[in-house]
Amino acid sequence: MTKRLGEGTWTDHWKPSRRPLLVVPIGSCEQHGPHLPLDTDTRIASALANSLVNNYDEGELLLCPALAITASAEHASFPGTLSLGAKVFEQVIIELVRSADWAAGVVLVNGHGGNQIPVERAVRLLQNEQRRVMAWWPTIPDGDAHAGHTETSMLLAISPQLVRMDDAEVGRMEPIAELIDVMRKSGVGAVSPNGVLGDPRMATATHGRSLLTRLSIDLVAAVDEWWE
Repeated sequence: MTKRLGEGTWTDHWKPSRRPLLVVPIGSCEQHGPHLPLDTDTRIASALANSLVNNYDEGELLLCPALAITASAEHASFPGTLSLGAKVFEQVIIELVRSADWAAGVVLVNGHGGNQIPVERAVRLLQNEQRRVMAWWPTIPDGDAHAGHTETSMLLAISPQLVRMDDAEVGRMEPIAELIDVMRKSGVGAVSPNGVLGDPRMATATHGRSLLTRLSIDLVAAVDEWWE
């Protein structure tokens, strides 16, 4: 049996005694500076979700197609960014999880911080409806906010052919708390013309693999605890 939902048939999942847990990567299509691809968040979320599924026996977890266009209004001033808007995306999550009542539950593996409010609102409503759903977010102590050393390192580990290190530029280095009010009002472009919040220039694939390993361990532990 496949571990990827899209590669199977409906009959693969008609086993009432052993319903699978669905794993949905949630990314974005938004600018990540002049050196990273627009689907950076989707690639990171997908890599972590795939690692999670591979930590379980066949048939226990199913990897779903990623949600790759989400809520990215804060990056709207940059070409290439696509966004559904927060309220629309909240409803997307609600309807997606409701449609999965044939499964044992849904794990949302998030790669884009801008989705936090709509995802958390959707999860609260779904849990009030007695549906089994959890949302997991990566936590990286001392990581930078956007397209900096942290994300660039992970992309060097996941898709090095798409990283343009010759174009990597330092962005705003202040803590995100000092910039967040302006970004919420006027977007990322108002504080960082190149779209970078951090410094990607010394990123390495080795550091990226280390970060992904640690995040994968955290994700598996979180799902294990929730699913007991």
